[in-house]
Amino acid sequence: MGKSLNSKKKYKKKSDYYDYSLVAVIVLLVCFGLVMLYSTSSYMAEVNYGSDMFYFKKQALISAACLIVALVVSKILDYHILVPFTTSLYVLSLILMGLVRTPLGHSSHGATRWLYIGPINFQPAEIAKIAVIIMMAYMICKMGRKVKTLKSCMILGLPGAGLAFAAYILTDNLSTALIILGITVGMVFVAHPDMRPFIIIGVIGLVLIVIGVLFLVATTKSSDSFRIMRVLVWLQPEKYSDEGGYQTLQALYAIGSGGFFGRGLGNSIQKLGSVPEAQNDMIFSIICEELGIFGGIFVLILFGYLLYRLFFIAQNAPDLFGSLLVTGIFIHIALQVILNIAVVLNLMPNTGVTLPFISYGGTSIVFLMSEMALALSVARQIKFQD
Repeated sequence: MGKSLNSKKKYKKKSDYYDYSLVAVIVLLVCFGLVMLYSTSSYMAEVNYGSDMFYFKKQALISAACLIVALVVSKILDYHILVPFTTSLYVLSLILMGLVRTPLGHSSHGATRWLYIGPINFQPAEIAKIAVIIMMAYMICKMGRKVKTLKSCMILGLPGAGLAFAAYILTDNLSTALIILGITVGMVFVAHPDMRPFIIIGVIGLVLIVIGVLFLVATTKSSDSFRIMRVLVWLQPEKYSDEGGYQTLQALYAIGSGGFFGRGLGNSIQKLGSVPEAQNDMIFSIICEELGIFGGIFVLILFGYLLYRLFFIAQNAPDLFGSLLVTGIFIHIALQVILNIAVVLNLMPNTGVTLPFISYGGTSIVFLMSEMALALSVARQIKFQD
C-alpha cells in the first residue's frame, strides 16, 4: 500500500492523455456562470455601485486568471509533490482560521469569516476543504488494509472532524463545517470495504434529525438562535416571512414564475431587489426564472457531466493517492451543488452554500480552480493500455 504514495518514478514518464472534456465543462460552467451573474446582478450593481458590470468584471477577471493558472499548473505539477506538505497545509488552514478571531478578521453580513492580509482578502475555511481532502487521501494510503476496522475508521475521521469543528468554532461557519465533515465521511466510506456500518449510522442519524425537528416545531415558536430560526423558517416560510422567510419565498416565486422555458434571459423580476443578494446563494432561482425548468436542468446536466469526468479520472488514476484526491474533489463539488439547490428549493434550511463556478465569489473560484488543477494533474498521468 505504501507504493501508492511513492509511485512517482513509476509514472514519471510523460503521458499523452489530458482530460480536455473536463476542461471543456469547466469552461462552459464558468462562461454560463458569468452570463447569469451579469444578468442577475446588473440592476443592483448599477444602483449600489453606479456600474452594471461591477460584479461581472471582478468575477470575469478572477475566473479567467484562475482558469489559465489551473491549466498551466496541471500541465507541470506532479500531484505527488503534495505528500510532504500534507501536515503543513493542514496546520496552515487551522492557523489561518484562527487569525479570523484577530483584528485581521473581517465581518460581512453579520458573520466574521473573512481574513484581510494587506490587499488580499479571502475565506480561510475554503483552504480547509482542500486540506482535508489531501490529509484524508494521505492517511488512507498510509493506513492501507487497516481501514477495514471500526477503530481505524474513527482514527481516520479525527483530522477531518477536528478541522470541521475548528471551522465552526473559529469562523462560525456551520455550512463549511458540514461540508468538511461530509468530505471526511465520504472518503472514509469509499475506503472502507463494508457499507453496512455507514447505512446503520446514517439511518440512526436521520431518525434523530427527524425527531429533533418535530420536537423543535412542537415546542418552539421563536428563538434568539438564528440557526433554530432557520429551521422554523424552512418548515413554515410564510409564517416567518418577516424573520428570514422572505428570501426563501421570493426565490420560490422566481422559480414558479419561470415555467418551463422562463421569462427570457435578462427578464427576471425578482432580481430587482426582491431576492436579496441574488448573485450569491440564490442565483439558481434567477436561472430558473429567466431560463425556466429547462435552464435548471441544463445546469444540472453540466454539473452531472463534471462529476462524471471526475469519477472517470478517479477510477483510472495511476495510484491510490491520486484516485482519493479526485474522489475528495468529487464529494466536495457534489455536496455543494446538492446543498445549494436544496436550499433554493426549500428542501432544507438555509446554509449559505454557494453554487460552484456560478455564484459570485472570488475566494470560491480560486479554490475550486485549485481543485480542478489537481484533478487535471492526476488525469495527465493516466496510462491506457493499447
